[in-house]
Amino acid sequence: MPIAIPSFRPARANPPRLRGALLASAAAALALACTPLPVLSATAAQPSEQKEYVPDVGQEGKDVIWVPTPQTLVDTMLDMAKVTPKDRLMDLGSGDGRTVITAAQRGLTAQGIEYNPDLVELSRRNAERAGVADRATFVTADLFATDLSQADVITMFLLSTINEKLRPKLLELAPGTRIVSNSFRMGDWEPDAEETIKQDCSTYCTALLWIVPAKVAGNWEVDGQPLQLEQRYQRLSGKLGGAPISEARLNGSEISFVANGVRYTGTVNGKQMSGSAAGRGNWSAKRV
Repeated sequence: MPIAIPSFRPARANPPRLRGALLASAAAALALACTPLPVLSATAAQPSEQKEYVPDVGQEGKDVIWVPTPQTLVDTMLDMAKVTPKDRLMDLGSGDGRTVITAAQRGLTAQGIEYNPDLVELSRRNAERAGVADRATFVTADLFATDLSQADVITMFLLSTINEKLRPKLLELAPGTRIVSNSFRMGDWEPDAEETIKQDCSTYCTALLWIVPAKVAGNWEVDGQPLQLEQRYQRLSGKLGGAPISEARLNGSEISFVANGVRYTGTVNGKQMSGSAAGRGNWSAKRV
């Protein structure tokens, strides 16, 4: 009689639910293993430093583009103005601050007027590095709205059209105030001096100097004689008595002219003038 042998099925090693759970866990582990870990470094751990502002030559400004004055011309401009440590200088459109800083290094009290606040901050840093921040200061301002009356010397690198627009304001400054421009002129107000440098300078290499003249146009009396003066900036014409005057001009508050072959030199002080006449002794005049 045959013996009935019971059928045998080997048990599954992992039931379906358990196998699904294991596969899910394995997939999660694999994904975690493949995810790149963040790399920490000293640079990443610290806050990023702000990059210092660097101006571009030719960048647009309010009235003019920015082009730096060559250092050799900066020195020439200050030399032409015969600056001394007693002078107060204002630089109109001061850019990166080099003219103001150079003046401060010569002992002057100097201030830059600049419309671009980034250039003002750069100038302040440059003054700090040069060790002259106590004498070289900078303000963000419109040069047309700025009081210039405290300046003994004014420097600028602006267009001729801007210079001419500023001219009425400059002519109201105290007689003897020195104005120096890089290259650009002042319309029909001719400069008192002009110098072009040829070494270490390829563009914008001319310095122009004006000295604000006293106002003398009108009628005066000189030791009993009438003196009639006509004035065009620093140049004069007119008559002393009935004789025409010649070689007449102003250098700030200093006046000189020739009448009847005699050279008169003197100083203007408001409504009075006084000085000496060659071979004639002293002379004086008052407005009438």
